[in-house]
Amino acid sequence: MAPEQLLSVGIDIGTSTTQLVISRLTLENRASPFSVPRIAIAQREVLYRSAIHFTPLLSHTVIDAAGVRNIVEEEYRASGFDKSAISTGAVIITGETARKENAREVLAALSEYAGDFVVATAGPDLESILAARGAGAEALSEREGSAVLHLDIGGGTSNLALFRAGEIAATGCFDVGGRLIKVEGGRITYLSPKVLEWKEYRGERTLEVGAEAQPTLFSPLLTDMVAALEQAAGLAPSDGLLDLFRTAGTAWTPPERVDALSFSGGVADCIWSPPSDPFAYGDMGVLLGQAIAASPVLNRLPLVRGAETIRATVVGAGSYSTQVSGSTIFHRSIPFPLKNLPILKLTVAEEALPPGALARAVEGKLRWFSDQEGMVPLALGLRGEESPSYERVRALAEGLSAGLAPLREAGFAPVVAVERDMAKVLGQALSLRLPGPLLCLDGVSVKSGDYIDIGAPVHQGAVLPVVIKTLAFEQERSI
Repeated sequence: MAPEQLLSVGIDIGTSTTQLVISRLTLENRASPFSVPRIAIAQREVLYRSAIHFTPLLSHTVIDAAGVRNIVEEEYRASGFDKSAISTGAVIITGETARKENAREVLAALSEYAGDFVVATAGPDLESILAARGAGAEALSEREGSAVLHLDIGGGTSNLALFRAGEIAATGCFDVGGRLIKVEGGRITYLSPKVLEWKEYRGERTLEVGAEAQPTLFSPLLTDMVAALEQAAGLAPSDGLLDLFRTAGTAWTPPERVDALSFSGGVADCIWSPPSDPFAYGDMGVLLGQAIAASPVLNRLPLVRGAETIRATVVGAGSYSTQVSGSTIFHRSIPFPLKNLPILKLTVAEEALPPGALARAVEGKLRWFSDQEGMVPLALGLRGEESPSYERVRALAEGLSAGLAPLREAGFAPVVAVERDMAKVLGQALSLRLPGPLLCLDGVSVKSGDYIDIGAPVHQGAVLPVVIKTLAFEQERSI
């Protein structure tokens, strides 16, 4: 049988830029002839890369939805692909753009431009994971068994993701970016609220709208921004700058050990190959990249340029990996089908925590998938155990039920996807502690940043059809 091929589109609407990529994904069945099919990506080919457009805004707080839609329509025409040919994809709004008043309106306006889109306003934690995976930091950490801190530095924010031996350990976000100040015609035309907050913190009086844009005028701000990143990496003692630049609502504890710093985002290009004009992009991104490159503190560690930089967050999109969840499933009052649930994956170490600590870890990670309107539905991913004892199942259920309580209180059914075959016993234990709808499914291997679709039960209710949609990032070169 000939391998199946899908066309996939990724659209990223960021603080500074909007872009589109169309890829062809070749799928193959990697299971034996007598096993349940397991579909995976065998080949990934980028067919079209759009121009990189400045994200159109109507004001500092409102996205120009019509302008974004025009960009996407024009790029489809230029690509030669009809939207009806697209099977899957992702539309992601990231950075400061995700905080705009009409972000969800923009997502709704673009949802017709693919088959079954993953459509999300990516909070800073999820954006950190996506960018790190797209840049190859996760793969680098897994390949070398090392601690890699990835920094995706864009126009509005720097998204941090710490990986230890390929496992996501922590995420954070700082209001450090190249477009927090805009420059036009040699004059400063815009200062972001974070810059105004910094000015008050420092008592600074010269960096003002209308002032002539001289590189030396930006030096104090750039010095403090880089110092905040140095402290975030655990390379310098924390002081007030770490809290000043930390994005509201996010948490970050500087790591005790980091083996390498990986970079992506538009500013990353300016670390290694800045243009000669310091204001080439109408902001301070070039100067910020140069300041990072010049930092003797950051240069204590290897600085790794991501396999993708400005395109790291979404380059490809939505690859399908079809699985079935087997006969140990547990479900109660679930309104099937469930679509596009983001995966929140616990580490093996977190799964082994005592109930109280496990509950705190789960509840803390739930913030990764919260946006300005609150909690969103999601699925919790576990590896599980081969033959857990009764006490072990009880302890796991106690911790998970407490940690997932905020999700249930927000009106969403707790969904737990376990790699090992223990879903029924875990579901039964959870059902005693969590009232209302509940789902546990087994035989499902997932990662944070994946999305899952779960169909209605088949085979006399014993089997659930499951589709794992992994954001498929192009990685033409390794780091």
